[in-house]
Amino acid sequence: MTTKRANPAYDNLLTPDNHALLLIDHQYLQLITVKSHDTALVDNNATAVAKAARLFEVPTLLTTAFEERQKILKGIQEVFPEQEPIDRLGLNSWDDDRVRDWVEKTGKQKLVMCGLWTEVCLSMPVLDALGDGYEVYIIPDASGGATPESHEIGVQRMVQAGARPLSTLAYLAELQRDWAREETAEDVLQIFVQHGGAFGSAMVWEWDLLENMKEGTR
Repeated sequence: MTTKRANPAYDNLLTPDNHALLLIDHQYLQLITVKSHDTALVDNNATAVAKAARLFEVPTLLTTAFEERQKILKGIQEVFPEQEPIDRLGLNSWDDDRVRDWVEKTGKQKLVMCGLWTEVCLSMPVLDALGDGYEVYIIPDASGGATPESHEIGVQRMVQAGARPLSTLAYLAELQRDWAREETAEDVLQIFVQHGGAFGSAMVWEWDLLENMKEGTR
């Protein structure tokens, strides 16, 4: 049963149409220097975030640094084959007029960001976007730092400044919200299966259960 919200005009949760996504510098040379996470996990999670954004038509921006030396992760580029990432020389993507202009044109006040490295190329734009009045969410498990400590310190600094953390799987679940939204449910399930590990297996079980329940009412 769905209950009425006390204030339906404001939603603390992310929806497909209330935010934009920035995937910052998910590149191979950056990834191989990550020591805070298993690099395959970061690649997996960042690709899952990209697939979720594409499925739900979330405005998404890709950025790179020194692109001629290191390509963006294949999984992400394949999700957005038509997009040429904004390539920068500076460490802070928020310093780039092209990035800020893109964000302004989306008209979104909620921004979701993840990137490499957490403590530098993610933290800087997150802190500046917060300073400019945006509501910023971060996905730490689709990001990575030079060491576990530096990643954690970067996350703590952003959270203390007002950023809201969530996981890759929470991001995908939040966009779907309700399995009754059948137009995206099966595609979401496939992303969970491909990228969700044990959680993905649990989602398959839940989906099968729901299908069996529906068949039992026919």
